[in-house]
Amino acid sequence: MIKISETCLNMNVFDRSINLDVLLKFSQISQSTQLHLKNVYSSLAVCMFVAAAGSYVHVVTRLFQGGLLSLLGSLGMVVWLSMTPHNPETEKKRLAILAGFAFFTGVGLGPAMDFVIIINPSIIVTAFLGTSIIFVCFTLSALYAKRRSFLFLGGTLMSGLSILFLVSVVNMFFGSAILFKAHMYLGLVIMCGFVLFDTQLIIEKAENGDKDYIWHCVDLFLDFVTIFRKLMILLAMNEKEVMSLCTAPIYKTFHMGYGCLMKT
Repeated sequence: MIKISETCLNMNVFDRSINLDVLLKFSQISQSTQLHLKNVYSSLAVCMFVAAAGSYVHVVTRLFQGGLLSLLGSLGMVVWLSMTPHNPETEKKRLAILAGFAFFTGVGLGPAMDFVIIINPSIIVTAFLGTSIIFVCFTLSALYAKRRSFLFLGGTLMSGLSILFLVSVVNMFFGSAILFKAHMYLGLVIMCGFVLFDTQLIIEKAENGDKDYIWHCVDLFLDFVTIFRKLMILLAMNEKEVMSLCTAPIYKTFHMGYGCLMKT
């Protein structure tokens, strides 16, 4: 009887179907805003592919190198996008500008990827998966949370960005690896906060009639790219430290043995 009961219990547990409609139902968000968010995240997915193509151009083909030119290209595209009004007539044009911005941003990631590839190429995949998990978790937290509950973070996050800027300027003179690493960790935490803040800000803007999903996509795309860059560099730095600790005894033993051979 006990075995039969346990079998029935297991069947009841595993036979239950998961209703995704219930899980993805955001009752506090209107239908028009939910449609707006679908457009935002669809555009964000396209930006990811275009940015990946830009990184491929730098790392593999070397046809276009990341640096000052890619930075100026990204800034130029953002300015152009901001100056182009959002309406049905200019929608395709603005999407093309958005794709150009994503491409230049991807190319700009190239130098950091070159550094990471030398240490361990698999770090890039790990960083992307980690960034995706972080982004999805914080996005869902913002969507399920009470509306405007994370908007208070705006002032704190902007103050954090100011601190990061000051730390980076100070570290230009000292060149401290510890300070640089602290800067990266703090920046990672701040950008996670921006995912919460920007997501809820986009919701409030959409509820108030601002349906510029292309510009809203830029905010989230910058959040994702910044988290990815910082996480990738941190993983590479940690990997490099582990490699240094592992190879130091071997290096020392080799030189001790080489010295003994020279004496004999």
